[in-house]
Amino acid sequence: MSVGDRTVRLIARDELRMMARNRVAVIAFAMLVLLTLVAVASSWAHRNGVAALRDRHAHVAERAFDAQPDRHPHRMVHYGTFIFRPPGPLAAFDPGVDAYTGNSMFLEGHRQNTANFGDVRQSSLLVRFGQLTPAFVLQVVAPLLLIFLGYGGLARETERGTLRLLMLQGASRRQVVRGKLLALGTVALIAGAPAMIGLLLIAGQPGALAQYMLAPMSLIALGYAIYLAAWAVLILLVSALVRRSRDALLALVAVWAVTLVLVPRVAPDLASAAVPLANRLQTDVAIARDLRTMGDSHDPDDPHFAAFQQSVLARYGVDRVEDLPVNYKGVVAMEGERMTASLFDRYATDSFAAQARQNGIVAAIGVLSPAIALRSLSMAAAGTDVAGHRRFLEQAEAYRYALVQRLNRMQAEGVRYADDTARDAGADRRKRVSGDHWRAMPDFRFVPPDGRTLATAALPGLVIVVGWLALALTLLALATRRLGARS
Repeated sequence: MSVGDRTVRLIARDELRMMARNRVAVIAFAMLVLLTLVAVASSWAHRNGVAALRDRHAHVAERAFDAQPDRHPHRMVHYGTFIFRPPGPLAAFDPGVDAYTGNSMFLEGHRQNTANFGDVRQSSLLVRFGQLTPAFVLQVVAPLLLIFLGYGGLARETERGTLRLLMLQGASRRQVVRGKLLALGTVALIAGAPAMIGLLLIAGQPGALAQYMLAPMSLIALGYAIYLAAWAVLILLVSALVRRSRDALLALVAVWAVTLVLVPRVAPDLASAAVPLANRLQTDVAIARDLRTMGDSHDPDDPHFAAFQQSVLARYGVDRVEDLPVNYKGVVAMEGERMTASLFDRYATDSFAAQARQNGIVAAIGVLSPAIALRSLSMAAAGTDVAGHRRFLEQAEAYRYALVQRLNRMQAEGVRYADDTARDAGADRRKRVSGDHWRAMPDFRFVPPDGRTLATAALPGLVIVVGWLALALTLLALATRRLGARS
């Protein structure tokens, strides 16, 4: 070990010893560790409880659908079914937007419903304020602890005149800064260790680590390590720029409040103002208006469906719908569902595009706040961001469309047109198909993204966090050259 390295270690050891003498700091650090452990345990228990509840409700909905008696297929189109999105393994570490977007959908024909039953809408106002999660502790609480531990690291030496004594004893400015940074970095590492251990426990399901979670977990751990390192460098930077410890504390608390509270709160409002997003009522009205112009399958004089009827008759080489080898009512239902589904997809695509523009604005503002970038990284890697919710909506719509069209095809091929239009006493019985068909329907199974997809989505946030660390290191290096010049 060189003399310079030994000097850096001695300075770091002395700084850690001084931190340990501060009872308030020690108590605060212990509270942070305890808070992190509580957050890990409570988040893990909440995630498992939610997963069990959704799985139970999903099985109830599947059994209710399968248990339906002999019915007309179109009755089952309107009977519909509920589906639920299971939470991912890393949702316990960072639940992201899941508490606000909803986790269940009711699927039926002719409609594309929204997700329901978000935790915020079902729980007390405490959930609206925010959940206690390991991600929240590391993003918000840990930097504040580092501020109170390290704000006087360099300002104290300048204020007391001990910096000049250290330099007279052979320590360079760079060695002093490196020693202080090593001490504060060690504290940051210890502060983040319980959350990282919790992350391993959260994702430590059989086979999950190797097959699914390794890449996103590594990015989460790397992102939070860089984030805390950036705060440690920023704290020493401010401490190097001011001459009094009190001024350093005030400046750092102000930076914490702006970057972790103010900017993340204002950014979504600015994005919403810049890119308005139609609400559910406005979308429903617009869809109903467009449906009237597209065509009405129940109106025999409707131009679109009159032309469609002629095309069906020509395809089968007959002159009347009664002579078709299939039930024309089922064929019309399939065409109507195809048209409405394409309209739903168009409006959904427009909504997703507007949300993407809003998120782009928030990401751009995130350059001013490492917390926004870290949250983006954390949610993307955990699969709990807006993209994860969109993935659920798209899979739900694909399943809904396939289910409805399968029932419509069952009407077209399994119910005679003469029986479907009959009005006699026994017509209702002849229109029904066996209930065994419902049990043959495939159940909804959400397909989560693979680890590479999650890791790729988290990379932009990681780049911004790394940029913050690089900028802070550069400014600290410049400030080190002038350290103690006016002491």
